[in-house]
Order: sequence, then structure tokens, then C-alpha cells
Amino acid sequence: MSGHSKWSQIKHKKGQTDAKRGKIFTKIVKEISIAARLGGGDSDGNPRLRTAIEKAKEVNMPHDNIKKAVMKGTGELPGVSYEEYVYEGYGPAGVALMIEVMTDNKNRTLPEIRHMLGKSGGSLGETGCVSWMFDKKGYILVSKEKSSEDTVMSVALDAGAEDMRNDPNEENYEIITSPEDFTSVREAIEKANIPISSAEVSMLPKNYVVLDEKAAEQMLRLMDNLEDHDDVQNVYANFDIPDEVAEKAGK
Repeated sequence: MSGHSKWSQIKHKKGQTDAKRGKIFTKIVKEISIAARLGGGDSDGNPRLRTAIEKAKEVNMPHDNIKKAVMKGTGELPGVSYEEYVYEGYGPAGVALMIEVMTDNKNRTLPEIRHMLGKSGGSLGETGCVSWMFDKKGYILVSKEKSSEDTVMSVALDAGAEDMRNDPNEENYEIITSPEDFTSVREAIEKANIPISSAEVSMLPKNYVVLDEKAAEQMLRLMDNLEDHDDVQNVYANFDIPDEVAEKAGK
């Protein structure tokens, strides 16, 4: 159970519940607004905005909400001004963490994140303390039930993907791209009528920390709490949980 592939699946399932939908909308609205502020309101010329709008569509966000978020970002409508920060630190058993935040009040958000990590036996670190352990990549999951390995591999690699992974213990094929090729690879897969389980530009760990049952429970609880925080957009971690331990941890 690699931290990245499994956690992406868990998040995807949790995202279907109404209880989470409101928070997901809030996070995507922030992302759309910042993307529009930094790169303009035309999604054709703003890859970050285009990706954020795709996320909004995946969770059935109303078109009017998307339009207003773009207009707030471009200044056509009044709105709160958010700033982006990346906090680095450690979780249980020394798991490396990168926490992407969008907030209108850093002095409120930073102590709250520090407190969450401390309660789980972790800590905040200095900028750069763990970022070297991750690579920024496009990351696409495709269900093995819906498509053959040969078909997915052919389409993905022809479109410019760097790699495709087929872990026999996982439910999805994992497709890795450069950030620049992410959109074109995803669009090629969609054009081939291959259903995508999840797609994002992410920070992929170069190595993993294997967790025992106690640390796994702490880690998954911490991930839940961090991602439930209104100001946290994304959390990246390099934990690995063996399947037998994951079952005992209830995931």
C-alpha cells in the first residue's frame, strides 16, 4: 500500500460523500481563483486554471461557481485574497510531509498545522528539509477492471507519458508524466474512452517509509485531519503500509 497510490484512491472514495463535498468545493474555488490571478482567466492559455476547472467538473461543481471563482481571481468580482505556502515536516516514524496551503491568514494557519503534527508525534521542519525527497510529476490512475494493460500503455506512452506502473497488488495502473505533458496525456486517455479514476499534478516520493500498525493508524489519522483543514489544499507523504497492516488499520 504505497502512500501515494492508495491514499489517492481513499481520497477519491471519500470525495463522493456529501459531508466532504462542501470542503472539496471550497478548496477547488481557492485553486481556481489563484490560478486565474496568476495566469489569467483564459483556461486555454493557463494550464493550471484548466486543470483546476477539470477538477471542479469531476466533482460536479456548478458552472456558475466556477465562473465566479475565475472572476474573483481576475479581479472582476470582489473576493478574499489568498496566498500560497508549502510547509515541510515529519509525521509518525519520520514520514516526510509536504503540505500545500492556501490561506488569507498565515498567522492563524501555521500554528494550527504545527499543532496537528505535534499531536501525531511529528513536527514542522525548515524549508527544503524534505522537498528533495519528492519529484513533481503528473499522476494518473486508470482502473484495471475497465481497460487492458497493453491498451493503456500504448495510449499513454504514445501521448508522452514517462512511465506506467502495474503493481499486481493495486487496483489501478499508475501513469507518470512530466508536469508539462500531464494535460496532453490525460486528454489522450480520455479521447481513447479509457475511464480515469484520478488525475493530478502531484509530488511523488523517491523512497518510502514502511509503517507498522500503530504508526499506520497515526499516519492515516493525521492525513485525514490535515486534508480536512480548510486551508490545506494538498498533502504529500512518503509512507508505505503493507496490505496486512492496512487491513488491521481499517483502510
